[in-house]
Amino acid sequence: MALDLRTATSRRRADMVDRLTADGVLTDALLRHALLRLPREILLPHAYVRVSGPGADPIDWRLLDGSHPDDRQEWLELIHSDESILLQRDGEPLDALPRGPVTGGHMTSMSTYTPATVEALQAMELASGQRYLELGPGPGVSLALAAAITGPGLATGVERDGPMAAFAQRNLDRLDVGAEVIEGDALEGHEARAPYDRIHSGIGVPCVPVPWVEQLAPGGRLLTTLVTRTPSWPGQLLVTRSASGTVEAVLRGRPRGYRPLLGYRWLNALDHRARIKDDPGTARSTPLTPPPDDAYGFWLAAAYLAPGLVRDFQAGTMTIVAPEDDSWAVAGPDDDTVRMHGPRDVWTELEDLHTRWEEAGRPEQYRVDLRDSSGGQYVTSGAGPKALSWTLPPLAAVPRQTP
Repeated sequence: MALDLRTATSRRRADMVDRLTADGVLTDALLRHALLRLPREILLPHAYVRVSGPGADPIDWRLLDGSHPDDRQEWLELIHSDESILLQRDGEPLDALPRGPVTGGHMTSMSTYTPATVEALQAMELASGQRYLELGPGPGVSLALAAAITGPGLATGVERDGPMAAFAQRNLDRLDVGAEVIEGDALEGHEARAPYDRIHSGIGVPCVPVPWVEQLAPGGRLLTTLVTRTPSWPGQLLVTRSASGTVEAVLRGRPRGYRPLLGYRWLNALDHRARIKDDPGTARSTPLTPPPDDAYGFWLAAAYLAPGLVRDFQAGTMTIVAPEDDSWAVAGPDDDTVRMHGPRDVWTELEDLHTRWEEAGRPEQYRVDLRDSSGGQYVTSGAGPKALSWTLPPLAAVPRQTP
C-alpha cells in the first residue's frame, strides 16, 4: 500500500509539473527539479474543503485526511491541483484534527495555489548557495522548494503562529531539506541570520517593513504583495539592492496576490450583491468602456487613488462597490452605459482616474521610494506634472491581532 501511494503521488507530481510547464507558468529548470523531487503530500497531510456557499455564517467545512483511504483520492487531486490548500482554522493546533464535517471558524493558514508559488519563486531568481528568508511560510511549501535549490542550512522561515510553525518544522524535517522555521513576528524579519540574498513574503503588507530592507544583502531581491483594503487589485513589489547598496523598488499590478497579515480588514461586495441585483441603479451614458481585467496598471492605481472600492467578480457585468458608502456602479448592458446607485459617484471617479492614467502614459509599473524624506514610502509612475503618485499607508495604521 505504501509503495502504491508513493507511485500515485509521484505520478501526480509529474502531471502537475507537466501542466505548469505546458501552461507556460514553470520555466526554471532548478524549480522544476525541486517540484518533481519533493513529496508535497508530507507538507500537506490534510486539507479543508468548504461546503457552505458564499455568505454562509457559520461556515460548514469538511476535513480531508490524506491517511484515510476514503479521503485519499480527493486529497491527492486537491493538493496537486492549482487550488489553494486550506489547512488551519482560527489558529488551531494541527496535531490531531478530526476528519469529516466541522462547522464554524475562519481560515488562518493555507498553502497558496501552485502557479502563484511558482511565479514568485521564479521572480526570486534562486540559485545554489543563496541565503533565503521566507516571511509567513505557513506549511512550508515554498520554503521547502527554495531550500531544495539554495542548499541545506540556508533557508529560514519566520511564522508567528506557534502551532503552524511546529507543524511546518516537523514536516520539513521529514523532507530533510535543511530548512528551519522560527516562531516570531514576520514583520521583524530575522536579524540573527541576516543579511539575506533572497527575501520572500508569503503575507501581504500595506508597505514594506523597514527591517526587511535592512536585512537584504547587496545583490539581493525582495518580493512581497502590497495590499490595500480591496482584494480586487493587488500589487507585487520587487525590491532589489545593487552591489553598491543602492535600493530600487518597482510595483506592478497583478491578477492575484497573497492574503494580508492577520488583523487586516478587507472590504467585500458580498453583502450588497442581492440589493444590486434587485436595483442596479440609474442608467447614464459613459465615455469609458469598462477597462479590461488585465489593465493591471490602471486597476492598481484605482486601489490607491479611488480607495474604498471593491469589485464583485461573480457579477455578470463589471460591478464596482463602495461598501462603506452604500454605493455602486454596474457597467452595461452596452459599453457606453453604466448604472449608478448611492451617494458616491463611483463610475465618475473611475472615468476621471482613467483619463489621468492615459495622460500619464498608461503606466503598467510604478517606482517606489522606500526612503522618502517624510518617512513614508512614496509611489510614482514617473516624472512630470501628469504622473500618478501616492503614499503607501504605514504599518501603524494596520489593525494587529495579538497571537
